[in-house]
Amino acid sequence: MKKAAKILKQKTIFKTEISNNFSAEDTETIWHDAHVRLQKMYASHADLSAGIKKHTDGFIFPAAAIYLAIKEKDGEKAFAIMQKVMKEKALQAGKGFSRFVKMPFGKQLFLKIWDTISHKMFGESAGFRNVFYTKQKGEFRMDILQCPYNTYLNEVGCPELTRLFCESDVYSYGNLPGMDFVRTQTIGSGGSLCDFKLMINK
Repeated sequence: MKKAAKILKQKTIFKTEISNNFSAEDTETIWHDAHVRLQKMYASHADLSAGIKKHTDGFIFPAAAIYLAIKEKDGEKAFAIMQKVMKEKALQAGKGFSRFVKMPFGKQLFLKIWDTISHKMFGESAGFRNVFYTKQKGEFRMDILQCPYNTYLNEVGCPELTRLFCESDVYSYGNLPGMDFVRTQTIGSGGSLCDFKLMINK
């Protein structure tokens, strides 16, 4: 149970929003339920590879456990709470990225780092199946054809959360100064793939 407790301590922004919608007693009940659900998810997926676990253990399962716990208490509030918090978290990340790209040569360095990280964090060893396009000056482009977020959120019974993770990219990368983020479809919204193109404004 220690692992679930440790991870949920990092997700207190969700608990704060839950407390804005429920009584203190109900908030504690929901949070305890999320803890139990998360531990069960970890236990039943203990044999996943380290690359996949970076996504399932840190993001996918905690979000699913919290969402399902809220949904058990009030199905009408659950999705809106998750959507609000995940948007806030992504916008905050975007502010950090914006400060980075504003630095001298920041945009070029950001693309270079993204190219390196993406092959590791979003490659086959992490449960993804991707098309990485040939490097072009001033841009990074990939298509995600298979995604562990879609796979495991479907498995644990909340496929609708996949869309929120997809939307997080828009909030994180969609307002970077001097850069454009282009996306036309996502798996979470019923598309055949998630396209991802980040480029410096010409």
